[in-house]
Amino acid sequence: MSLPDLLFYLLAALTLGSGLLVVANPFSRSPVTSAMFLVLTLVGLAGLFVLLHAFFLAAIQILVYAGAIMVLFLFVMMLLDLQEEERRRISRFALATGVLLAGGLGGVLVGAVVGTPAEAVPPPTLEAHAVDLGRLLFTDYVLPFEMLSVLLLVAMVGVILLSRKEPE
Repeated sequence: MSLPDLLFYLLAALTLGSGLLVVANPFSRSPVTSAMFLVLTLVGLAGLFVLLHAFFLAAIQILVYAGAIMVLFLFVMMLLDLQEEERRRISRFALATGVLLAGGLGGVLVGAVVGTPAEAVPPPTLEAHAVDLGRLLFTDYVLPFEMLSVLLLVAMVGVILLSRKEPE
């Protein structure tokens, strides 16, 4: 096994493991701990970008997401004075709906991967410039780019809604 292969498996395991700990953290119920695991996930993704020779994307991943967005999330969490959350009872309907939606999304993903012939996927280019990336991002991929910005907004609104105190 070559060094890039070993680094890929280590970074992929780090990214998947810390991504799992963002959602299901057995160490602490504090949202700040989950945010720190999210930073570790984003750093692992930046490492994977470096292995793909996408140095600009790796730098942007660290600066924008692990830096600015996570600082914004942490400010929101700390300004709202979030405490360790008590365990909530999970309703059977919510659990069944979540499992059903996750299974459907997994089925769509597997269908897309299995249904795409290998020759239909163009070979990746290893070196790209920021101008080319910007042109692609704001022409061909403008809808996913905007969807990602809305997703970040929804995540921040979700943090605010989850941290509200229930009226007594």
